[in-house]
Amino acid sequence: MKNRIAELDYLKAIFILLMIVFHLVYIGDKYPYAKSLVYTFHMPAFLIISGYVMNIAKEGRLFLRSMGWIFVPYAVMETSYVVMSSILPVRESVGHLSVSLWLDKLFLHPLGPYWYLHTLMLCGLTYWGVDKLAGRWNRTVSVLILLALCYAVLSALGVLSLINALYFMAGVALKRTTVDFRTFFAPSFWAILPIVWLASEEVNLDKSSLAGVALTYLVMSLLLAVFRYLPRGVKHPLGYVGSHTFILLVFSPVFTMAVKPLVKVFAFDGSGMIFLCVSLCICVMGSFAIAWCMDRLRISRFFWGKPRMLQSLDMNR
Repeated sequence: MKNRIAELDYLKAIFILLMIVFHLVYIGDKYPYAKSLVYTFHMPAFLIISGYVMNIAKEGRLFLRSMGWIFVPYAVMETSYVVMSSILPVRESVGHLSVSLWLDKLFLHPLGPYWYLHTLMLCGLTYWGVDKLAGRWNRTVSVLILLALCYAVLSALGVLSLINALYFMAGVALKRTTVDFRTFFAPSFWAILPIVWLASEEVNLDKSSLAGVALTYLVMSLLLAVFRYLPRGVKHPLGYVGSHTFILLVFSPVFTMAVKPLVKVFAFDGSGMIFLCVSLCICVMGSFAIAWCMDRLRISRFFWGKPRMLQSLDMNR
């Protein structure tokens, strides 16, 4: 925890909270333009950060072990999601359950919100393999060319989104240079002007377009500028959330489905903001509560691969 980059945890917190907000179906349907805008940059930015922090310098056994302990919670939750999608009336429902369907969703075409973990594992394992196979030709340009080719093949096979892989690779490329993340994404409040200009045209709200790439960069630049002026009382809780995004990625979908009945409870608020705030709190606190219970029951080692998943919240840090 001592070696974490505060700005990265802050960015991860913002993006994971946005992910949760727009996984609330009611909010996504009520504010479709805002959803399109957020979807243009929030997961691309997450993938860039993931590529940047991916540590392939670990000894092979340790790296594969770390990937394995991403797979375990992914497999449990993806399996649960597939089963529930066959029972509940969700948008991504499945007609009938079978072993072949389950294997397809688990290893090739994940269903629902766990696609990010699937992408992270595929991108990370491919990057690690390319880096090791490159041997004495292990130069940044050579590795990136080979990596892009591998991602293109996986995309052609239909098991990986090429644009998502390229965002991950952008983070890898940045890490392999001598440029600091916080220097490359230069903090600037002026970024708000081109953000407004680009966001004013719906055609630009596409992460696969140059405008989408620009929006991703500009939003990160603007957020880093804001970070400098946040009080510690805001920075620290956001940093704590950002350092535990894995927990929220895994458990928040449980609560985004569970809070649906609250739409009727807060129907008097036409804006949906009360529902948003209450639901977001439930999703975050509920996810942390599950992780806390797993720590207390000493089953985290079987799910996360570590004795404790939650770090202590030291407000004096």
